[in-house]
Amino acid sequence: MASGTPAAGGSAARPSVIQLVFREKGALYAAYISVFTDGGLFVPTTRDYKLGEDIYLLLSLPEDPQRYPVAGKVAWVTPANASGGRTQGVGVRFPSDEKSRLLKMKIEELLGTSIQSSKPTQTI
Repeated sequence: MASGTPAAGGSAARPSVIQLVFREKGALYAAYISVFTDGGLFVPTTRDYKLGEDIYLLLSLPEDPQRYPVAGKVAWVTPANASGGRTQGVGVRFPSDEKSRLLKMKIEELLGTSIQSSKPTQTI
């Protein structure tokens, strides 16, 4: 019996891929989750996700032609018909790695002082 990691293409379902394009800072601010240590984003979606499920984001930031791949995990779920008229979707926590740390810094640099704003967001 072989030991080690399971071979690719095992029984685990492939994570879904979502392209997330932010054309303006206001939308990025509304989706950014600063309370996650490694950063994260709210992703509006009608698909049902489970907590801890892998989710792969292709992220585009305002005024930046580069796309950033993020292999995150679902850290919270806002169901359909949530109270307060909140948008259905999921909170995706960035992984704890160097690429995500740099992406978090880039997002926070883009948002600048608005990150401490009291304006409502789609997140907590």
